[in-house]
Amino acid sequence: MNILLINGPNLNLLGTREPEIYGSKTLNDIENDLSSIANDKIINLECFQSNHEGEIVDKIQDSIKNVQGILINAGAFTHTSISIRDALIGSKIPFVELHISNIFSREEFRKESFLTDKAIGIISGFGISSYSLGLYGIIEYLKNKK
Repeated sequence: MNILLINGPNLNLLGTREPEIYGSKTLNDIENDLSSIANDKIINLECFQSNHEGEIVDKIQDSIKNVQGILINAGAFTHTSISIRDALIGSKIPFVELHISNIFSREEFRKESFLTDKAIGIISGFGISSYSLGLYGIIEYLKNKK
């Protein structure tokens, strides 16, 4: 089973960017933690981060034939990107939307997501644990889908 983790803009700054909201772990720390979980479950996890919308769209499209599930923290693109939404829909790859903070308890503009209604699930507000919860969730979803 192949799962793709996508992180959007500014998530490369985790560990230093607003640690009171996002915590002190770096993106590399998160990816290493998830890779350990994936290895234990005999899952191939590919990690990808970009600050550029088109690169994220390209990555989704390039994954159509070899990825069974996507975990995505689209960052600010959650609230703005119809092209990422369309790529996810067009790929037909099941995906889980992830957020470190609870986007529904923050600024009004963060409460709107272009992804939520098409995701198989959303995990928001559990800090860095949102990633592992999402990974466990999509693994179970894909196992039960067979």
